[in-house]
Amino acid sequence: MKEPGKDFEPLLSREAPPEVERMGLTWLIAAAIATSLLWQVPGGDYILYPFSILATWFHEMGHGLMALLLGGQFHQLQIFSNGSGVATYSISRTLWPIGPALVAAAGPMGPPIAGAGLILASRSFTTASLSLKILGGILLLSTLFWVRSWFGLFAIPLLGFIILGISLKAPHWMQGFAIQFLGVQACISTYHQLNYLFSYSAGPLGLSDTAQMQKYLLLPYWFWGWLMAIASLVILVQSLRIAYRTK
Repeated sequence: MKEPGKDFEPLLSREAPPEVERMGLTWLIAAAIATSLLWQVPGGDYILYPFSILATWFHEMGHGLMALLLGGQFHQLQIFSNGSGVATYSISRTLWPIGPALVAAAGPMGPPIAGAGLILASRSFTTASLSLKILGGILLLSTLFWVRSWFGLFAIPLLGFIILGISLKAPHWMQGFAIQFLGVQACISTYHQLNYLFSYSAGPLGLSDTAQMQKYLLLPYWFWGWLMAIASLVILVQSLRIAYRTK
């Protein structure tokens, strides 16, 4: 018989080798800080190349899926070898101004919310393994339905197969750690291009996400930038706190 509350203990504390258990949370926090900092320095995107591509995918999928949730269309997703990307979507004008503002916010904020779900899934091997399979499957499905750039057609399914391989072949504790790490990467993907979050212009693409929110919700773009940066950090901290809390 299982001990009361055993299913709710952090997976790493029950499955991982002692040295991994001791460094688990510390390593995740250190990785989050290092990733966020490296993204801000020249060449950082290439040092963290797979995670930069994953961060772009999280961001653009946030836009497209929110458009779908609002009854609109997600036309295509393009991801390029330099780590940039663009989602093409449309929504009904009857949703103005809230609809476009929600779609703009979903790029930076959708991934932290999804990431928190991945981190919390690590509390149980069953949910951790299932979440890895779901994430890998969504990467593959997104390639089939939306990805339309040559680089994306190579990189996104490759990431999907790697994640599915971990869910099928890796030890229990490694699957728990992998889903936590991917959840952390999703949460901090808001910081992938921090200067973009506090920029009014997105270059040739027009307005940045925060400038779009200013356009539809009036408050200045830097207000929305700060709000989303702080919210992403709070979501990350709280999800890790719950994941590593025992009953």
